[in-house]
Order: sequence, then C-alpha cells, then structure tokens
Amino acid sequence: MALLRAAATVGGYTMVSRVLGFARDLAFAALLGAGPVADAFLVAFRLPNLFRRLFAEGAFAAAFVPMFSARLQQEGRKAALAFGEEVLAVLFAALLVFTALAEAFMPVLVVVLAPGFLDQPERFGPAVLFSRLTFPYLMCMALLAFFAGILNSVYRFAIPSAAPILLNVVLIVALAIAAFWTGTPGLALAIGVCLAGFGQLALILWDMRRAGLRIRLRRPRLTRSVRRLLRQLVPGALSAGALQINLLVGTMIASLLPTGAVAWLHYADRIYQLPLGVVGIALGTALLPRLSRRLEAGDGRGASDEMNRAIEIAMLLALPAAAALIVMPEVVAGVLFERGAFTAVDTAATAAAITAFAAGLPAFVLLRVLQPGFFAHGDMRTPFRLTVAAVALNTGLSLLLYREFGHVGIATATSAAAWAHAGLLWVMLCRCGHCEPNRRLLFRLPRAVGAALVMAAALFGGLEGLGSWLDGGEGARIGALAALCAGGFVAFTLAALGLGAIGLADLRRLSRKPVPDN
Repeated sequence: MALLRAAATVGGYTMVSRVLGFARDLAFAALLGAGPVADAFLVAFRLPNLFRRLFAEGAFAAAFVPMFSARLQQEGRKAALAFGEEVLAVLFAALLVFTALAEAFMPVLVVVLAPGFLDQPERFGPAVLFSRLTFPYLMCMALLAFFAGILNSVYRFAIPSAAPILLNVVLIVALAIAAFWTGTPGLALAIGVCLAGFGQLALILWDMRRAGLRIRLRRPRLTRSVRRLLRQLVPGALSAGALQINLLVGTMIASLLPTGAVAWLHYADRIYQLPLGVVGIALGTALLPRLSRRLEAGDGRGASDEMNRAIEIAMLLALPAAAALIVMPEVVAGVLFERGAFTAVDTAATAAAITAFAAGLPAFVLLRVLQPGFFAHGDMRTPFRLTVAAVALNTGLSLLLYREFGHVGIATATSAAAWAHAGLLWVMLCRCGHCEPNRRLLFRLPRAVGAALVMAAALFGGLEGLGSWLDGGEGARIGALAALCAGGFVAFTLAALGLGAIGLADLRRLSRKPVPDN
C-alpha cells in the first residue's frame, strides 16, 4: 500500500488546494461572471497555468525524475545533486531569456492564444496587461517543478503537493481586496498570481533546505547529461501535457465564439479538475519515482504490478466522480457558481460543458497513470507520437463541432480525443511489454463500472426526492447538494463492496494513518 499512501499524501494536499480553488472560483464568478474582463484574465492565466500543469504536474518530472532517481540509486545522493546543479543552471538561464522575450512580445502571444480578441479592445487590452503581470509565474513554476522532482525522488511529497494551496489563498485575498477596496478584480488577480508564484518557490526552497538537499547555482553548461535531459524534455512535456494542450486549443477556438464561452469552459474545467487532481495527478506523481526505482533494481514484474494497482485505484475513484457529474451537472454548477454576476444562463451553459468533460474524466485520469509507464523506461518517443495524434484529433473535432455546438462541441472534442489517446497508450504499453493486466485488475474493473452505474441510479432518485430543496433558497440548495454527494458516496461504497470492486481489507488499509515523508 506504499503507492496508495504516497498518492494519499499528494491527493490530500491537492484536495485542499482544489477546495480552496473552488472558493476562489466562487468569488471570481460572483465578481466577474462570464463577461469580457473574466475572459481576458482567463486567457492571460491560461499560458502560465498551462506551463504550471505541464511542468509541475508531470512533464518536467517525466524527463528529470527517472534520470535523477537512476543517479541516486547507482551513485548516491552527492552525484545526483551534482546532476541537479547542472540542470538548474541551464534551466534558470533559459527561463530568464524566455520570460524577457515573452514580456516584450506579449501582444503577439495574446493573438496566438485568443485570435478572436484582436478586434475586441475590451478583451484584448486587458488580456495583454494581465498576461504581462502573470507571466513571471511561469518561471517560478518551472523552478518549483525542478525542486519538487528532487524531493519526490527521495519520497518527499508533502510540501511540493501543498505549494499550490498558497496560490489559491493569495488569489482569494486579492479578490477580497478588489471587492471591498479597489474594484478592479482582474488587475488584483493578475498581481496576485505573480506574488503567489514567488511565494510558492520560497516554500519549496525551504523544504529543500529542511531535507538537507543543497543545490548551488552554477554557470550554465550543456553537459552530456543535460543534453540528454533536454532531448527527452520536449517530447516528455508534450506527452504529459496532452490534456492541457487540448484545453489550450479549446481556449483559442472558444475565443472565436461570443463573450462567455471562454469563461464557461473554464468553470466546467474547474469542476472536473478536482477529481482529476486528487486521483490522476496524485497517482501519477507518486507512481513515477516508484516505477523508476523498481526498474533500476531490475524488478520489471514489480513495476507492472504497480501499474495495475494504480489503474485499479484510478478507476475506482474516477468512475463514480464521472457518473455524478453526468447525472447532476446543473445542480453542481448552480449551487457552486450561480450568484452575483453569474446568471442562470451561465449555469446552463457551464452545466452542458461539465457533462461533456465528465464523459472523458476516466480517460483524463488514465492518461496521468499510463504515461509514467513509458517515462520510467526512458521512452519519450512513443507517448509523444500518440500525443501528436491526440492533439490533431482534438483540433479537428473542435473545429468541426464548435460552429454547430459552440463551447460544448469543444468540450466534447477534448473528451473524445482523451479516450482515443488513453486507448492507444494502453495498447502500446502492453505491446512494449511495460505492463500486463493481471487477474485482479480484470476482475475488479468491470465491477467498479457496475458500482458507478448503481450510484448513478441512486442519484437520479435523489434528484427527484430533493426537488423542492433544489428549487429553494441558497441554504437549501447547498444542503441538497451535500446530501446527494453523501448519498452517492454511500451507494457507491456499498455497491463496490457487494460487487467485489473493493474488499473490506482494502478499506481497513485505507483507514490506517499514512506513513509520513522522511
């Protein structure tokens, strides 16, 4: 259960971050709704946030962690940290140059990100300003990902997973300041993003010092090891960030739609990102260093077993989350967001996108779990080729569907591309011999599907029974949503136990106190 304990550490802190993220989005929706300033800020935040997710949630780790873990396993901590210093020197220099160029050419970047804004000054001007303010966050997150990769390689997951909490705290404070004093929430948020980036970087550096992991900043040199890392980094970044690239494509196309489309997709994205972060990102983060260590020790069978266990856990948690969001998207969107500037029209539009994204949620989670199976073997080319195909499929489907179905067509294309991508990854993973489905996975997976269907039926009944509460005041609606979530959890747990998707022994192990990082 060491994998599950490590994932629980990551997932626990991610849960706190995502809950605070919801609080942030509630305030954001109430103050900005789905208007032009909301669209401008969300486009401005998309690029640094894309790189945060690319680097901090898998891409940099996909290339760096296996190499760092190999040095750690074969040559010891001193040699591994020396390699880390070589990487840091080149990374820091490249980030400084990239950030300076981006700040200078920001209007061009905004046109690329949101071509539909070009002839709309009420969105284009603020988007350029906000982008310039938020862009330093990208540099902070890339450096944070580097230090987090080192900490994860020695099985320290807590602080790297807790760091994003600081972003949401700072942005909530920024929104409060804007609401009560400045009246400019977009500007306050952009400044808050920049400040939060440096705060998160300071927190991770403190944990590095506490762990006795000292890294000096050297003069940058393209050593043999660094060149090898760079060769793996680009395909690794694109592979691990497939979903984020598809979301970026969706934002670009949504900018061509009327005002509100970018914001509706963002709010829907925030809903399904909660289970994705708690399940998929947590498992992927915990899985990669464990696979790398097992493979360095020559334990291929153990690595395959780790993959099977991760897939089982991922589907056991992702399937009920997807079912719940498909059954009651309007309830979720309405209770969480419908107040202030966020209207009933916005609720309906966001709910439609939630349904489309929820259909792909299990695939989004699987991508996070399957890709480390390639990365741990040093195979960046196979997932890269599949990512290129998935992005091409998503782009084609989005362009095909957005004129007829608007933002919902874009969300549908993202989910369809994710299922195709996950299916191809699984086929290639098995064909390459990196993983073989074991009997336990084949036994439990269809039973988890059955338990999710039982839960969906229970939620349908609950919606009927709580109809009067859902039509009542805000307190009644919040109570109804809480009751539906609790009832759905009980229904799924009982169904999973009854069908054999999970055993009582598993629940007892889950209830034990996790072993702290050391």
